[in-house]
Amino acid sequence: MTGDQVEILLTAALAGLAVGVLGLGVGYLLRHRSLRWQLGLVGVVGVLAVLAGVLAIARRMLISDHDLEVVTLVTLAAGVAALVVALALGAALVGWSDGLREEVRRVGAGEPAVRDRGRRPREFQALSDELALAHRRLAESRAREAQLEAARRELVSWVSHDLRTPLAGLRAMAEALEDGMASDPGRYHRQITAEVDRMVRMVDDLFELSRMHAGSLRIEPEPVPVGDLVSEAIAGADPVARAHGVRLEGVVEPGLQVTADPTGLARILDNLIMNGIRHTPSDGLVEVHARAVSGGVELSVTDGCSGIPEADRARVFDLAWQGGAARTPVRNDVPTARAGLGLSIVKGIVEAHEGEVEVMNVDDSDDRGCRFVVRLPA
Repeated sequence: MTGDQVEILLTAALAGLAVGVLGLGVGYLLRHRSLRWQLGLVGVVGVLAVLAGVLAIARRMLISDHDLEVVTLVTLAAGVAALVVALALGAALVGWSDGLREEVRRVGAGEPAVRDRGRRPREFQALSDELALAHRRLAESRAREAQLEAARRELVSWVSHDLRTPLAGLRAMAEALEDGMASDPGRYHRQITAEVDRMVRMVDDLFELSRMHAGSLRIEPEPVPVGDLVSEAIAGADPVARAHGVRLEGVVEPGLQVTADPTGLARILDNLIMNGIRHTPSDGLVEVHARAVSGGVELSVTDGCSGIPEADRARVFDLAWQGGAARTPVRNDVPTARAGLGLSIVKGIVEAHEGEVEVMNVDDSDDRGCRFVVRLPA
């Protein structure tokens, strides 16, 4: 590179640097203006940088006056074209930005976003996709919130009803005993004790649910022999099953163990077995099975109900869900929480163990029923 070329390069660079610094200052002043101004400024700075370099070189007598005139005219023509393109691109960017702003407004209002994927740059399309995903998540969140609110209202209504009824009975029996009108005081005392026990179980279930929802449920895992646990659960529920003509059977793989909270696991089995008894007709069968599966242990309780409609199966474990008439019979005297409370507790305990629970309909040659399946990590 010759000395003149080096001088031209340095002169043009210094002139361009001066124009660039001036452009940055103007850009800072225009930072709150429209994108049209920002892009227009880019085009103007580029042209002015070329003109400043040419003029600086001309002053150094490194080009002739004729060449200066030619370069200036060409640069001005190119500058006009660049400015037009910059302004057009700025208008397009403003339009795309306005479209995204409208999508944001619609998502905030809970309305589906209307996207125009064909005309936007990739970055704007990515933002539009994120907005669409945010809208779906918000819609799902609103649906869950509405479902939880409905469940809370249903739970309050159910608890109010189920507390008012035994309390009224307790008051009537207490008044009868106080007035000496009870023909069989011993029977009244037994009924009072049974009603109090029923309300205590209800309050315990509500307390357990409140701990789950507050995230304060603590489990203490330890090796648990599954066979012993199933045997105890069946033995505890057998008197209730016999009273209603329901048979209980259990099949457990020999030597099967699981690392879990024994109290929580017993609660799971008790609730599922009592729930099965509650919905199984007389002469029906409730079966408990336990086996090893890949990565853990599977417990299943199969009852003799008439099945759960497809639309209701997703709500079986929801708080205070009662179900329809398909699951018959329903025995309110079985000493366990209603389905909407007991199964919610089952789900909460299973999830605290990082397991999963599901329900399915089963059909065999003899009868149709439901099978609740719990999978726990080993």
